Amino acid sequence: MATSAPAAGSVPIEAIGTVHVDLPHLMRLEHRARGLSFLPTQPRGSVLAGRHGSRMRGRGLNFEEIRAYVPGDDTRNIDWKVSLRTGTPQVRAYTEERDRPALFVVDQRLNMFFGSRRAMKSVVAAELAALGAWMAFRAGDRAGAVVFDDTRVERIKPHRSRARVERLCHAIADSNLRLSAESTTASAPEQLDKALEDALQLAPHDHLVCVISDFHGASERSRRLLRALAAHNDVVAALIYDPAALQLQQALRIVVSGGELQVELDLAKGSVREPLMRHFSGRLDRVGDLLRHSGVPCLALDTEAPTLDQLRRFLGVHAANRRNRHG
Repeated sequence: MATSAPAAGSVPIEAIGTVHVDLPHLMRLEHRARGLSFLPTQPRGSVLAGRHGSRMRGRGLNFEEIRAYVPGDDTRNIDWKVSLRTGTPQVRAYTEERDRPALFVVDQRLNMFFGSRRAMKSVVAAELAALGAWMAFRAGDRAGAVVFDDTRVERIKPHRSRARVERLCHAIADSNLRLSAESTTASAPEQLDKALEDALQLAPHDHLVCVISDFHGASERSRRLLRALAAHNDVVAALIYDPAALQLQQALRIVVSGGELQVELDLAKGSVREPLMRHFSGRLDRVGDLLRHSGVPCLALDTEAPTLDQLRRFLGVHAANRRNRHG
């Protein structure tokens, strides 16, 4: 089980993408985001389909013109007053709004610097945010972020440009590379609510807001803030967790590493295993209840499977591809 890595500036190349992320790693995710979208219409296998899909507002419609009816037009768009006046069927034509801002709230606090499998929770959060930003950019939408750690919250206003996605990725990588188990910074559970408050200011209405965190420090105020965000926006919570939280087994020994030093924990000892199990499972249950009561869809991503594979599964991409092949 790895809980840290060398300090920023001395991160081995092989650690990028598992222990830390850097800007080039996040920028390279652009081509991996092709064919993915958070927006409707979602495949039936998507977590956003059905019950959740009805909450996703999608883009609105802008009135374009009134023109003569042609076979195949939707008869619901016939303007009867104009048609009676002109003596020929006329329809109101609309174009889809091209703008749908996306805001990613990204947790890079010290509690995210934990991983017992493929990667740290902080890495999964960083990769998911970057993939989402590239998805928004490729859809022609604005992308922005609220990136927070234990000492600061950085706001990046949504904008439609490659430079803005790069700035967003730079902010995430910068916070991520500062994470270290040797940090003397105290955990700051209140930072989650501060980040949600900033998100409310950046996303007043009609945004897609994705909150990516392990939700350490989530409280009743967090629930109210999520509900306030969801009142005028589409909000998705991405809960990042480590499988160790669910798979602590008796007679299992795990190694906690600080980069150079290691400590072995013997989970066969009840005095070691039981407090850990209570901490992990109890916290996940509380977070799960809070998110359910906030009324927002939740994606649960672990640190074991590749981030892109999990995102594709949640969006129903694999299921859609199989149906296309066998259709």
